[in-house]
Amino acid sequence: MFAISRIKGIIFDCYGTLIDIDTDEDDYYTFDTVSKWLKYKGVKIDPDLLKFEYHSKVRDKMEVSKEKYPEVRVEEIFAEICDEHAIWKSDTTYLGIETSKVFRSASLRRLRPFQESLELLKRYKDLPLCLVSNGQRVFSEKELRFLGLYEFFDHVIFSSDVRYKKPDQRIFRIALERMKLKPEEVLSVGDTTENDIIAPQEIGMEAMHIYDAWRDLLD
Repeated sequence: MFAISRIKGIIFDCYGTLIDIDTDEDDYYTFDTVSKWLKYKGVKIDPDLLKFEYHSKVRDKMEVSKEKYPEVRVEEIFAEICDEHAIWKSDTTYLGIETSKVFRSASLRRLRPFQESLELLKRYKDLPLCLVSNGQRVFSEKELRFLGLYEFFDHVIFSSDVRYKKPDQRIFRIALERMKLKPEEVLSVGDTTENDIIAPQEIGMEAMHIYDAWRDLLD
């Protein structure tokens, strides 16, 4: 059995680990909702074109990035779209941020915490805790706060902050630096083998699948 007594800090993944979520970013309803909302912000674009431009711009930015595991910021994507389709002048930077939240809300089908993971956070709240997520701060932070999870963490790092994703090991090194701990002193807990188990293990960290953590760390 894993010896938690050797660990001085824990890094948690977010979605699929702490939060049970389901979204649909391809559904017509998602883009229809955003398109209708944008009308009242002075942006004229129909749902099908909005969907096409959103996915195209995300893909294009990924392709030109020099990162092996690139990440975009969705608020910048929507800011570009708003700027290109505006029918009156507005602050498209701010509008990109707000559109991102509407987009997430429209695409959301399920959002709830895993109760076992909540118990883990409560059990180990006295250790330094860091969240490292392939997520968008513009709305992911709001979701964590809404579910009462954000306050458990001493540090929170989203892939959108650094513009690259797990399994890039640099994101774990940033976490270790902020936690002021050595790799062998920190446990990574997540639901994805490549991102949350192999990548941290390769830099000397301990790692555990969330299902194993529920079983072994809550006894």
